[in-house]
Amino acid sequence: MGRLEAHRSFFANLVTAAAGKPNSRIAAAFASTPRENFLGPGPWRIFVGGTYITTPSADPAFLYQDVIVALSEEKKINNGQPTLHAVSLTTLDPKEGETVIHVGAGTGYYTALLRNLVGSRGQVFAYEINPELGGRAKTNLADFPNVTVYTRSGTESPMPACDICYVNAGATMPLDAWLDALRPKGKLLFPLTPDGPGGAPAPGGMLLITRTAAENFDARFIMPVMFTPCLGARDEQTAQTLAAAFKRGDMGNVRSLHRDGIADGSCWCAGDRWWLSTAPNS
Repeated sequence: MGRLEAHRSFFANLVTAAAGKPNSRIAAAFASTPRENFLGPGPWRIFVGGTYITTPSADPAFLYQDVIVALSEEKKINNGQPTLHAVSLTTLDPKEGETVIHVGAGTGYYTALLRNLVGSRGQVFAYEINPELGGRAKTNLADFPNVTVYTRSGTESPMPACDICYVNAGATMPLDAWLDALRPKGKLLFPLTPDGPGGAPAPGGMLLITRTAAENFDARFIMPVMFTPCLGARDEQTAQTLAAAFKRGDMGNVRSLHRDGIADGSCWCAGDRWWLSTAPNS
């Protein structure tokens, strides 16, 4: 095993161990995907403690740690924390042949991981609203004929029918476009986040929604997160309601999502034509 392959192998085991439930397929996807191919030439800027530091050199070994790497430092857009994505991918557990929507693809690193997990028989539809990053993603993923990259918003209907919708930008609501795209037993995983001061990113939670029937959706938070806001998926009034809900510290009680209808006493938080409940679906 060569030097970089050894770094990737250790990195894969490191970040997937954080998921708490070892998954050899996800570890293999991390180990076989060269992160440096998606981050541009080094040295790289690493986001830590609210600021950026520079790697000592352009040695890709520095990327095989649990670090957040700048894609656009000016816009505070980063290639996200590997352990967070390892937990998310373990939760979603993409299978061979499945169809995945990836919203907020950046330059395509985690899109490539998704493609490796669904294999050559699967399909990945990636959306990146930033044209520069989306262009880089198209180039980086050009060798995968079953990956389609759209350089536009991933918040608008219609979207392809999918088994998994994985969103990597903070929303204040589960969008109809995402929910309507889910096949039976399909999973939506996205950061449900309020606003911080001046509209800055604020802590929220990674919410997993599973379609169990035509209009029945199980829901649960899998971990606290903070993400760059998702353009087209935010509402200021709902963000304030979410801030109050997260402040209570009881997001672990959420069990289901309801669309339309009247919220009852089990309501954890309600938005426009949707609400999260602490009661399971009947």
